[in-house]
Amino acid sequence: MLKKILIGILVVLLLIVLNVGIFVGWLSYKEYKPEPVSPATTSALGEYKELNPEHIKLVSWNIGYGGLGKEASFVLDGGKGAGKPETKDISLGYLEGVRKTMADYKADIYMLQEVDKNSSRSYRTDQIEALQNGLNSASAAFALNYSCPFVPFPIPPIGEVNAGQLTLSDFKLNAATRISLPVPFKWPMRVANLKRCLLETRFPIPGKDAELVVLNLHLEAYDSGEGKIAQTKMLMEILTDELKKGNYVIAGGDFNQTFPGATKTFPIIDPTLWVPGFLQESDLPEGFRFVFDDKNPSCRLLNAPYDVAKKDSTQFYIIDGFIVSSNIEVLSVKTDNLEFVHSDHNPVLLEIKLK
Repeated sequence: MLKKILIGILVVLLLIVLNVGIFVGWLSYKEYKPEPVSPATTSALGEYKELNPEHIKLVSWNIGYGGLGKEASFVLDGGKGAGKPETKDISLGYLEGVRKTMADYKADIYMLQEVDKNSSRSYRTDQIEALQNGLNSASAAFALNYSCPFVPFPIPPIGEVNAGQLTLSDFKLNAATRISLPVPFKWPMRVANLKRCLLETRFPIPGKDAELVVLNLHLEAYDSGEGKIAQTKMLMEILTDELKKGNYVIAGGDFNQTFPGATKTFPIIDPTLWVPGFLQESDLPEGFRFVFDDKNPSCRLLNAPYDVAKKDSTQFYIIDGFIVSSNIEVLSVKTDNLEFVHSDHNPVLLEIKLK
């Protein structure tokens, strides 16, 4: 009898191992493997506005795929949520809040991160179409940084994900390119993980041969640090090359690294939870500077749903902002503190003038 029980247990274990092996093999076969450089997906709605070098308004916002608003927590941040809103109505509500807020800004260029298309976690909503049509943006460029037929973590699993960075504008695009960044993860973790990238958009400037080059970014989050460092290094090399060409250059988005001096405003409360990397002035190439709002938080930790009454014990960060070339005059920068109603990040508004 004991022998039969042991054989039964062994058979079950072998079946589990076999099924896990088949599943990992299938994910490996389906792994998203982008080229180092490839055209971004673009679309156009119609009438373009001519770029005014005297005043350009940009907004950078990690919108959290319509899933990480005020009610959300996330297990990788120490919370309980698995990354998907309980209902589609909640997800659509967050997305509509994002759209309405963006419309109020009346910006020339929107640089968005964590935008979903046909993903389980956002109930298959095409957020690219919803935002472009909702804002009536003349041009759109999208670059995948996460594409997996089934993400098996956390519990319950996230499922299929197709997401990336989206840049919307009323200006005509000269070109839009996806530039792959270094991937810090090894097989098998790599197969269901993000493939980070830069979304490079190039805009013509009236009366000039130079272009306005805008790099929409979302750097590594849940690595041991080497991914952020390698990706930041590559970003700085690209910035240097573009400035040498005489172009006007802006990089912006979610760096997942605090800007210099930002921890003085929002110090780390609990180092056992998620801690971002740290940008240094020495990281910058010659001819560039960091531009960010050092007074308002751009991100919150998702270890619990957001409670305005508990702000003093909430972990805030300043990890969203810009890097701007020296031939650009910064008129203003402000993080709009929306109290994280629609996303775990706040939008950052930048107004500039080309010198």
